[in-house]
Amino acid sequence: MKVNKILVSQPQPANGKSPYYDLAHKYGVELIFRPFIKVEGVSARDFRAQKINLPEYTAVIFTAKTAVDHYFRLCEENRFAVPATMKYFCTSDSVANYLQKYIVYRKRKIFASTTGKLDGLQAQLVKNKAEKFLLAVSDVNTGGDAAYLEALKLNFSRAAMYRTVSNDFAPDEPFDYDMLVFFSPQGIESLMKNFPDFKQGNIAVATFGLPATQAAKAAGLRVDIEAPTEKAPSMAAAMAQHLAKTNAPEDSEDDA
Repeated sequence: MKVNKILVSQPQPANGKSPYYDLAHKYGVELIFRPFIKVEGVSARDFRAQKINLPEYTAVIFTAKTAVDHYFRLCEENRFAVPATMKYFCTSDSVANYLQKYIVYRKRKIFASTTGKLDGLQAQLVKNKAEKFLLAVSDVNTGGDAAYLEALKLNFSRAAMYRTVSNDFAPDEPFDYDMLVFFSPQGIESLMKNFPDFKQGNIAVATFGLPATQAAKAAGLRVDIEAPTEKAPSMAAAMAQHLAKTNAPEDSEDDA
C-alpha cells in the first residue's frame, strides 16, 4: 500500500536538515514531526524528597543531554554552585560536548565513553572510585546503569531528575497517517493511551531499538519496519527500504 503521510514521533529538526526530508522529497510523502511523549523536569521539591544532597557529590554521570539540562537546572533551583572540581562522566562524546552549554569545557575533568554505554567508562570510573558519584537519570530508568555501577563497587546515588509523560492529542487533531515511527516504549504507551481503540489495519509501524519493538508487539501491533539492522543501521535507512517497495521515487523517469 502506498504511503502518503508519515508521523515521526520526534521533535522537528531545528536546522531544517534531516535524512527524513530527503525521503519525503524522493518518495513524495508528507512528514509530520509530532512527539508522542515529552520530558518534564522533576520539581525542586520532588527532587529534595529523594534525599539527595548535591554538595556531597564529587562526580556526576550523564547518559543523555536531557540529564545535563536538568542537573544544572536543579543545581540552580537548589542554590548549589557546581564547583570547578566536579568530575563528569558521559556515555558519549556528544553528551560530553554538550556540557559546554554550562561549563568551561577545557577547564574541567570530563570523561567520555567510546561505546555509547557506561562500560566504555569502566577504566576511568574504577580509577576514580574514591569519588562519590551522582547518576542523573529519568524516572523510567530501568536500573541497568545502577546495577553496572554496583558491580564496580562504586559509591553512588541514583537521582531521578526528569520524567517522560504522554504528549496527548487534542480531540480535533487529525490522525490520518499511513506510517507511524516510534523510538521508545513510552511512545507506544502514549499511542494506546490516546487511542485505546486503535486499529492498525494498513498503517505501517516502524520501531527503532529492541525496547520499542518489544513494546509495540506486546501492545498487539504489527511491526513492519525495524531498525537498526545490518542493512539498515538508521531509521531513515529502514524507512527508505520500505518506501522503495511502496512508493515510486518522485524524481524517477519513465524509460525511453
